[in-house]
Amino acid sequence: MNIRSYLSFIKFSHTLFAMPFAIVGFFMATGVFHYDFNPYILLYVLLCMVFARNAAMAFNRWADHEWDAGNERTAQREIPAGIIKPKNALIFIVVNSLGFIITTFFINSLCFYLSPIALMVILGYSYTKRFTYLSHFVLGVGLGLAPIGAFLALSGEFKVLPVFLSVAVWAWVSGFDILYSIQDISFDKDHKLFSVPAKFGIVRSLWISRSMHILSALFIIGIAIYANTGVYYLMGAFVFISLLFYQHTVVRNGKLDRINFAFFNLNGIASVIFALFAVIEFLN
Repeated sequence: MNIRSYLSFIKFSHTLFAMPFAIVGFFMATGVFHYDFNPYILLYVLLCMVFARNAAMAFNRWADHEWDAGNERTAQREIPAGIIKPKNALIFIVVNSLGFIITTFFINSLCFYLSPIALMVILGYSYTKRFTYLSHFVLGVGLGLAPIGAFLALSGEFKVLPVFLSVAVWAWVSGFDILYSIQDISFDKDHKLFSVPAKFGIVRSLWISRSMHILSALFIIGIAIYANTGVYYLMGAFVFISLLFYQHTVVRNGKLDRINFAFFNLNGIASVIFALFAVIEFLN
């Protein structure tokens, strides 16, 4: 097995999108609600994030490999290019899915019982583009589970505040996925695939994406108000929200060739910086 090919296959570097928010959810439990820090639980949370994202991305690539082969933008992905065989991709998916469920067993019973539901959401997203333009929002739900899942790992009980963070992530991810999917608007229309850009066009899609990011910003601010956070959290929130809206200046006026820059660079930087300041806040 070529490890480099599989890391490219699952876009391992994109783990930066959801992982920082899972870490924030974990430290929110210690810093705001004063649950005892447990390094083993933190390790299990990180492992769950890696396993779940590996399974989700690989399943998405496997489910879409026939579509990808016909799309000039995606034809060189590992399965259509013949670098990874579909059956090997399925083995990879099963191994990572089992790794996720087994790891939750060592966290607590609540996370273990909820793990199949989480898997159904993050894997099921891959088929939603076949029947609903709301697929972007299902992807947002999948990544939005990360912070509340990490919180539950340590606390074992539900609270309102981590839900705020999960909604912020849901709106953030949904918004930038709408932006990203603009690249495939013609392909989606030609092959009767569902997406917000294919249904509403580019201009309206940009406004829907902006609206989702405004919602994300409101919930990030809502956390500061609800938890009465200090200066470190506010600094992280300011950077995150600023980069959130900067990406829309990058792609405005039809500059769609810069979508990859906005999607990969700005969102990854925004999530890491926000998490860094938020964790510092919760550790104080």
